Amino acid sequence: MAADSDIRWGILGTAHIATKVCNAIHRAREAQPLAIASRQLSKAQQWATQHQVPKAYGSYEELLRDPEIDAIYLPLPPSLHKEWVLAAADHGKHVLCEKPLAGSTSDCIAMLDACRSNQVQLMDGVMWVHHERATKMKQDFACLGRIRRLTAAFTFCWDDIPENNIRLNPELAGGCLGDLGYYCVRAAWWAFGEPPKQVYATARYYNDVEMNLSAMMWYDDERMASFDCGFDTQLRNWLEVSGSQGSLVCDDFVLPVSEERARWWLHLKGNVREEQAVENCVQEVRMIENFSDLVRHGELEPRWPNDAVSTMRICDALAYSARHHQKVEVAI
Repeated sequence: MAADSDIRWGILGTAHIATKVCNAIHRAREAQPLAIASRQLSKAQQWATQHQVPKAYGSYEELLRDPEIDAIYLPLPPSLHKEWVLAAADHGKHVLCEKPLAGSTSDCIAMLDACRSNQVQLMDGVMWVHHERATKMKQDFACLGRIRRLTAAFTFCWDDIPENNIRLNPELAGGCLGDLGYYCVRAAWWAFGEPPKQVYATARYYNDVEMNLSAMMWYDDERMASFDCGFDTQLRNWLEVSGSQGSLVCDDFVLPVSEERARWWLHLKGNVREEQAVENCVQEVRMIENFSDLVRHGELEPRWPNDAVSTMRICDALAYSARHHQKVEVAI
């Protein structure tokens, strides 16, 4: 593959999120969506026509055998991630896998090992960490003094519970912790750069998956993080990082309200309030570009799969805590 060639993407599945990511591939520099696969060829062909994708396949395996494909985007349900990440790695395809990376930490580790063995990049699809705003906000931590606390929330509300939604299917690793809380756990990892020592969570269940969940996480150096996630309150996707000299607030950290201008605020000592912003950054496009750059230049970055496995390990501890009503120690 020439260093200046586009990265050619294949998409395994026609889930709703696949449309968003396909559009991002179209918009990204030096990337192109080359193929879509579905278990029904007619569905793949219809999707390919609708989204300007040249090739359509009636099985995932057929797409993985295509020698022109460099990278795979995998938007399948979490319980299927391990099977198809392993298959993609065996075919030498780099893999951008939708979050949560898998249904369990053990599956995540198996996926990481397979990708490492086959010298392919693995990354989970947490878009917000690729936004330029995430970098700028992290730089602003210097204004906050000694960081003490992170608080976050990511929720949305169903007016009527959709019985067939994969988010409510325990066999597909559904539940709000993996679907929504995963972003908040990653926010704590992003802010603190290490795992908590202990976690505690409470949850309300529906169909044996979390309908809502609230969590507390304790870190060294007198630091704490807390978050809540769920399918039963209106959209909230905010975070706050608080320190001895001030706090940073972002009220749309997962889903920016505007592509043109992504905001956050600093609240500093002396009743100082400063609005900050980053302009013209589309996080899903930036994610595709970051991934494609790694593939193009052969610079595999262990940070991404390691961050994903660590996030999943913390989620597993929180899930166990909620089920057993007890504090859980986290070992990473």
